[in-house]
Amino acid sequence: MFFRYFPQIIEKGYLYIAQPPLYLIRIGKKNYYAYSEEEKEMILKKYAKEKNVFIQRYKGLGEMNPDQLWETTMDPQNRVLKKVTIEDAKAADRIFDILMGTEVEPRKRFIQTYAREVKNLDI
Repeated sequence: MFFRYFPQIIEKGYLYIAQPPLYLIRIGKKNYYAYSEEEKEMILKKYAKEKNVFIQRYKGLGEMNPDQLWETTMDPQNRVLKKVTIEDAKAADRIFDILMGTEVEPRKRFIQTYAREVKNLDI
């Protein structure tokens, strides 16, 4: 939407995306948040001897409690922001057209091409 209708917001560097964590890792009573698979593995390796480990994979923001959402994604002291660039927006626009467009063949080709690379598919 921004790329198509408000490109100047992106061009001037005003658009950011707040990135929520992929995982909650609870070890004992302490919570750790991992924003990538690598970060999750590092946390688990660091606490490998701990017995009381709980891992939750977030599939969307709706799975987070309001306090978790504030702590990880909204709080300016803790949040992780990604600046959107025109290149990011162009790529997102292209993928959106392929996956949501009226043409079936490009969507089919895209799925067949990238199906084996999918990680963490939630069905």
